[in-house]
Amino acid sequence: MKILKYSLFILLLSSWACTDYLDIVPEKTQELDLVFERKTEAYKALATCYTYLPNNDDLYGTSVLMSDEFTSPTRQAVNGIEIMQGKQSTNDPILNYWTGFTGGSWQGSFWNAIRDCNILIENIHSVPDMTIEEQDTWEAEAEFLKAYYHFLLLRTYGPVPIMDKNIPISASLDEIRVYRNSTDECFEYITNTMDEAIKDLPKRVTNTLYLGRIDRTIAYAIKSRVLLYAASPLFNGNAEYYAGFKGKDGKELFNTTYDANKWKLAMEAADTALQVALANSVEMYKYSDTYGKYDDTYAQYDSANAGYFYNYRYVMVDKWNNELIWGNSQPETSWWQIQASTMIKSTSASSNEAAWQWLSPTYRMAELYYTKNGLPIDEDLTFDYANRYDYRKGMSSDLSLFEVQAGQETVKLHFDREARFYATIAFDRGYNRAHGIKQSIKMRYEEEPGGRSGSSNDYLTTGYALKKFVHPDSQGDTYSNLINYPWPIIRLAELYLNYAEAANEFGGATQDVYDAINTVRARVGLPKVEEVWADAALAKTVNKHTSKDGLREIIQQERMIELAFEGHRYHDIRRWKMGENYLNTPIQGWNVDESDRDKFYTLSDVQQRVFVSPRDYFQPIKLEELVRNPNLVQNLGW
Repeated sequence: MKILKYSLFILLLSSWACTDYLDIVPEKTQELDLVFERKTEAYKALATCYTYLPNNDDLYGTSVLMSDEFTSPTRQAVNGIEIMQGKQSTNDPILNYWTGFTGGSWQGSFWNAIRDCNILIENIHSVPDMTIEEQDTWEAEAEFLKAYYHFLLLRTYGPVPIMDKNIPISASLDEIRVYRNSTDECFEYITNTMDEAIKDLPKRVTNTLYLGRIDRTIAYAIKSRVLLYAASPLFNGNAEYYAGFKGKDGKELFNTTYDANKWKLAMEAADTALQVALANSVEMYKYSDTYGKYDDTYAQYDSANAGYFYNYRYVMVDKWNNELIWGNSQPETSWWQIQASTMIKSTSASSNEAAWQWLSPTYRMAELYYTKNGLPIDEDLTFDYANRYDYRKGMSSDLSLFEVQAGQETVKLHFDREARFYATIAFDRGYNRAHGIKQSIKMRYEEEPGGRSGSSNDYLTTGYALKKFVHPDSQGDTYSNLINYPWPIIRLAELYLNYAEAANEFGGATQDVYDAINTVRARVGLPKVEEVWADAALAKTVNKHTSKDGLREIIQQERMIELAFEGHRYHDIRRWKMGENYLNTPIQGWNVDESDRDKFYTLSDVQQRVFVSPRDYFQPIKLEELVRNPNLVQNLGW
């Protein structure tokens, strides 16, 4: 395989020291070699390599919102949702990771990130006051990050040029005008580079001063994700969309022949990542602190279900917990952060409450979660699916009392669901733990907290609110009182699901696959897959789990539930080639402009969504870039 060992960007008009490299070069006037004259200055160069990691908690700058999971009020031009409404363009692409963009905060180009990594790699061994071990470790961190940024580009744009070295200023025009590599070349380069980096990385970074820096546990985990993508239908034998899609050099950019061995590689990578993680004290998170005072009574009444709820409620927001493998240690702290965009204390609150009702889960997500028996709501024979829109009153005898207000009526859909539903979705006549209190939610027009007030543009457009992003003890009086946490780039539950998916695709339904899924389910108190799906008194499609196709659907739903709202769904739907099924249908929700119960509980289309296949499987390259480099071919449909 021939790899282009150059960087996409070259500084022709100015020296490196005169460009914007954040804090690497004080006053931006020093020569490059001064940056690597001392360890303290070189550390700034290493830190800069990390600053390009996506700001996933930045409301306007995150790709997390690119799915059918969320809605926002029309006046809030949230970039991720704007793309899903068909507003992407080639002249000025939204969320343009190719050249950089402004969201809530600036997101630098991933190509610039790769260039900065290469600069450190080329110079770190010249720093005199560092040991060889330190130099090797920092180089390995930069090597891994370089590979990771290549993966993020590949995931967003499809096949991209491989930039293993920076182009020298003396390079010719032909050397600058690079071509796109094939997807197989990209995946091979990324995994090989990660393998090389792993050799010099520490097993696990535990020093609290350096949490978030790359270690061997992180590298193996991300490699598992990369190989899962490589094996998935979008990239593995995708003749349906990309047969004949070639670069300007005539190279076929997609391998259109399916290769089952890619699933084997993904399975082995997930297994290795799990073993490394478990050996380094990573484990499934379980809440061990005291329950909130507002839950004391219920916790005594039903301590097991309270525990399952708390296990999942805190898995994302408990800082640096023992399930988190890699977290972004640079959380967004300004007003546009995601957790400030979910639910306010009351409809009369203003922006000084440090909260807006801008992000609302879709009705589709409310239906996604399992019943208390661990089955889809349309597969559980004990769940009244046909009458799920009928009303039911919360009773003190209900296990759902933890989330449904006693004496209040809501639809049957909200009763007898699994712990992850109650820990994630706030609904009318349910509860929400936020602002350090337990809120009794009322979502109908002019009700509070939760309902739309007058003609306000800050409202929950579907009649649902999201709990998952917000630490229950975050206070809404100022932004400084919001409890920030590292965004989970990857956590242990994903590795179990990666293994389950790859092992099923490679070898079919086996006990090892069930065990991996069951590990995720056990944390929230759900029965084992092989038991509940074999129970004819519960499961509509008995023994669905015993076939590869049936188990595939089970694994996909388990993944969409467990990793919901964390930024996986959009990419998973694409790699499964299901964009047309999920991303091209209207977003639905309850009628939030109605105060009458019956009128409120009427499903309506809230937002239109557009997904044109195969165009929208990948984002466009900005036209200006194609003019600068005519050797780059645009993605199909753009």
